[in-house]
Amino acid sequence: MRDFTDAQGRRWRASVREEQGADYKGRLFLVIEPPDAPADALELRDVRWNSERTAARTIATMSTVELRRRLRAALGRSPERRVG
Repeated sequence: MRDFTDAQGRRWRASVREEQGADYKGRLFLVIEPPDAPADALELRDVRWNSERTAARTIATMSTVELRRRLRAALGRSPERRVG
């Protein structure tokens, strides 16, 4: 889990969720949400990992620029959740 701010200074949290199913491979995916409103989470199901350890390491090493880019992509796919 990692907190960051977007270009407008709003706070976001990047974390991981697990998709249930028989297939173990790629069951974890990236989620970006406002820390005070988890119900407004944006799921980026195209960013996947096989283990929590790998997911945590990747999120921890992502630059703020990369996290903001992923956020913009997620917002662009979800017009009803567009911010700004």
